[in-house]
Amino acid sequence: MKLPFTRASVLSTVLLSASLLLSSCAPQQPTTSAPAPQPPAQSQPAAEPASPATGSGKWSLAEAAAPYKGVSIRCVFLDRPGYRAAIQLIPEFESITGIKVQWETMPYENAREKQVLDFTGGTQNYDCILIDVVWIGEFASAGWIVPLSKFYEDPKLADPDLNLKGFFPILLESFGTWDNVIYGLPFDNYSGVLFYNRCMLEEAGFSGPPKTWQELLEEYGPKLTKDGKYAFALQSRRGETQSADSFMRMIWPFGGSLLDENFEPNLTSKESLEGLNFRQRLMQYMPPDVVEWDHDETVQALAQGRVAMITEWSAFNAYFTDPATSKITDCIGYAVEPAGPAGPRPALGGFSLGISSNSSPEKQAATWLFIQWVTSEAKAKDYIRAGGVSGRMSAYEDPELKAQFPYFEPLVESWAKYGNPIFRPRFPEWPAISELIAQTGTEMMLGRISVEDGAKQLNSQIREILDRAGYYSGAKPKLQ
Repeated sequence: MKLPFTRASVLSTVLLSASLLLSSCAPQQPTTSAPAPQPPAQSQPAAEPASPATGSGKWSLAEAAAPYKGVSIRCVFLDRPGYRAAIQLIPEFESITGIKVQWETMPYENAREKQVLDFTGGTQNYDCILIDVVWIGEFASAGWIVPLSKFYEDPKLADPDLNLKGFFPILLESFGTWDNVIYGLPFDNYSGVLFYNRCMLEEAGFSGPPKTWQELLEEYGPKLTKDGKYAFALQSRRGETQSADSFMRMIWPFGGSLLDENFEPNLTSKESLEGLNFRQRLMQYMPPDVVEWDHDETVQALAQGRVAMITEWSAFNAYFTDPATSKITDCIGYAVEPAGPAGPRPALGGFSLGISSNSSPEKQAATWLFIQWVTSEAKAKDYIRAGGVSGRMSAYEDPELKAQFPYFEPLVESWAKYGNPIFRPRFPEWPAISELIAQTGTEMMLGRISVEDGAKQLNSQIREILDRAGYYSGAKPKLQ
């Protein structure tokens, strides 16, 4: 999931009642930065920790940080709006605490590998760990990241206003929790959204976007695909983009899944095959080279008026609303991803921030203070205005923000009503499975292997990986 923005923007989510009623990318060279210039068994939700204090005002960040003044911590960042937003806020944190926050910006494709090498080599290059939703099982199971209860149960370090219940539950569960233990706080949070060119749809006689995938195929596709323009584009480049953004996006709304209730591969089920075959039929209304498209190409195609609709991460919104990068600033529209026979099943993605087990106690404490602060309710609106994606429900009750960012509504609806915490499994074996899906999924789209034969092949390969890992012998718990 790479973001091609030329400047930071804002995204995310809307009003929600307190009990949750409405509850990657052209590679870049890593850069080291100093503080910024201004301008299904699934893992069970973590047990709710007791509040570390009462919000009496006796706790202060400056006092909590006093023992760590002068400590330097190092974070893993991506070149995306949420990280640029955090960089804008860092000078304030440094001024209050005296803690120095440094970061290394790297491509998504390199972030897992570089962190794993740091963990296993004991080089202690990184203190503030970036945890993708599909890395948390691996990082936690290996003991590479620290359970955060060590810090939020320490009254000297825990802000009384931490309020873990203030995060969208699906985000804290998916991005931050593994096997009932909290390891990270939600930081850069996404949902898939249907972005559409309202003007193109109106010219074709449509008053709004399709509500179902079938409508997109049968009604919108024929009318919008003409004169070198296309109804839809589905980013499908080989890699995590193919496996997550394309392949998995198609099986869930049709009632399919990667694994069944018995933890057995499920890609040859009627429902999974229906979704994958639907993708093949929909390709007639997509650009012919869409199998080579990553997020950059897909977003640019919509922004330049070459395709009418895309399903993409909510974080791309700034690209469509900036006249410097978009020709459709007055035509951009937003909706929940289309429904299949199983209803809407929008993509879920994002990152939490955690703490390296290799770091010294002083650096761990300083890192906690930074993570707690940058993901706090108190900073959520500032983070959003700077271009970040806060995981805090309260931030999206702000009337000005809701008016400024109309895509909040489908984003929050996706998280609250349709969110799927195992859109991609979070266990340690996912990277190996993802590589297989990326290869075979690409071959399916290119017609080099039939959907049925490809699904059968993947089922066999996936079962072998899970068997070897010990899930069927009972050596490992069946957590996703």
